[in-house]
Amino acid sequence: MPDNEWDADDYDDGHGFVAEYGEDVVGLLDPQPGERILDLGCGTGTLTAEIAGSGADVVGIDAAEPMVAQAREAYPDLTFAVADAREYTPEGTFDAVFSNAALHWIPGPDHDAVLATVADALAEDGRFVAEFGGRGNVSRVETAVRAELAERGYDTDHSWYFPSVGEYAPRLESHGLEVTSAWLFDRPTELDGGEAGLREWVGMFGDELLAPVSETDREAVVRGVEERLRPALFDPETETWTADYRRVRFVARR
Repeated sequence: MPDNEWDADDYDDGHGFVAEYGEDVVGLLDPQPGERILDLGCGTGTLTAEIAGSGADVVGIDAAEPMVAQAREAYPDLTFAVADAREYTPEGTFDAVFSNAALHWIPGPDHDAVLATVADALAEDGRFVAEFGGRGNVSRVETAVRAELAERGYDTDHSWYFPSVGEYAPRLESHGLEVTSAWLFDRPTELDGGEAGLREWVGMFGDELLAPVSETDREAVVRGVEERLRPALFDPETETWTADYRRVRFVARR
């Protein structure tokens, strides 16, 4: 995660689907007892703890101090550090690097620095298993937010990075990481929070998009986004918002 002002309690209580969907990625990682694993962008440590439950020795890093503080409080027996994946220098090597729902927060141009970190951290034949937002991720939500901002004269630049497999695989391989499998897939995701689910999602994950918006305009922008998206993404019978997630997932070896 980036070093934004994350609300760690809200992240755990209102957006638990992030860790729930990440369990599939842990399954793909298939951690083994005695392996040393780096969890890159560990958030509040839920999946770090799941990996540790396999008997692996896990180190979790995240750039957001509130996330790491909560992880340390929840899992005091595990090792967590506040660290930027673009600059992290590990102590020793790892059998695997794992990352779930974190890499899209890092601007595209900076991913070469991240992948250099991963390559340096991995032992020979070590594996990098990751999932993050792929090409077209939350495109309807992003389009609606951009439209609302444009109507009010706000700049709509931001640094989310959602690559395709064809774009990202060569970047991995340029750092000596051989891609053995990769997918880009739709994953419609029901948001927690009922009627308020979309605004809570925007409040948690849309800070960069809404950064230029004044406090007086923010409520109007969010309300406008809801109305634009309600016909396509809200089910009135279940009072549930479903975001148009797409994910890129891969396994690469050093």
